[in-house]
Amino acid sequence: MSRAVSELSGILLMDKPQGFTSHDVVAKLRGILHTKRIGHGGTLDPLATGVLPVFIGGATRAADFAAAQDKAYIAGFTLGYSTDTQDTTGQTLGSSGRSAARGAVEQALGRFAGAQRQLPPMYSAVKVDGRKLYELARKGREVERPARDITVHEIALLDFDEDAQKGTLRLVVSKGTYVRTLINDLGEALGTLAVMHSLVRTRAGAYTLDRCHTLEQVERAAQEETVRQLLLPVDGLFAAHPAVTLTDEGMARAARGAVVFPRMAADMPADEGALCRVYHRGAFVMLGQVRALEIGGLGLFVYKNFR
Repeated sequence: MSRAVSELSGILLMDKPQGFTSHDVVAKLRGILHTKRIGHGGTLDPLATGVLPVFIGGATRAADFAAAQDKAYIAGFTLGYSTDTQDTTGQTLGSSGRSAARGAVEQALGRFAGAQRQLPPMYSAVKVDGRKLYELARKGREVERPARDITVHEIALLDFDEDAQKGTLRLVVSKGTYVRTLINDLGEALGTLAVMHSLVRTRAGAYTLDRCHTLEQVERAAQEETVRQLLLPVDGLFAAHPAVTLTDEGMARAARGAVVFPRMAADMPADEGALCRVYHRGAFVMLGQVRALEIGGLGLFVYKNFR
């Protein structure tokens, strides 16, 4: 094992293969990269493929931020039957002889746009009383679970074959949205049933599918000791936030968790609550937040440390 591989830190964009869980991908990479500090930023079902940001080394502290960002998908659906998993990997629960016209599908989609409440499926990693729902579902149990606030920013019908009763959707959704549940609910709205037969995540936050790597590509790079070239810096996750540069004195204060005063933080925004990318001598060190001081004025506080 090379020293370079053992000290990797950054974001590795993976194109998750079908049939793998997100955990499977992380476990595979843990072996390839010989590191324990690794995690992913947003679960994908085994059926799904596409963008899976993987965080390595100190970058693992940013995984929750990636999971909270909006995601874009291309989803395939079939009308006429339903399953216990709401996709084609599950057991059939029922069928319907009722078909839908393209115009009816387009009209029904309108009611799924915007902020709404969604009941998570039983086959999901959502926890109720400390138990993952899918663990209960596999035992044939269904329990009450709270609906969650989600937002469907965009939903559009790309194509629909009326003879086959199959179609494709393009969606942009918030954290926690289950696309297969949207499709299940679309079937109900059309007076029939529906399942998701394919799902591709095309974007996670600012990260797009064309920037992703396969497991085979990463394995080859590890063998050639060029994995570092595949990694993205963690500060790219926060590109929408302004950059602040600390003086040596400011860095010393931040390192021990103390407030950094404006004279020690060049370009610190004057808006209370603002988040900032914080650098020292050209290196990204933390995500900072501007807060009011008890003595008056504003200071820069450590929001998340990445060193």
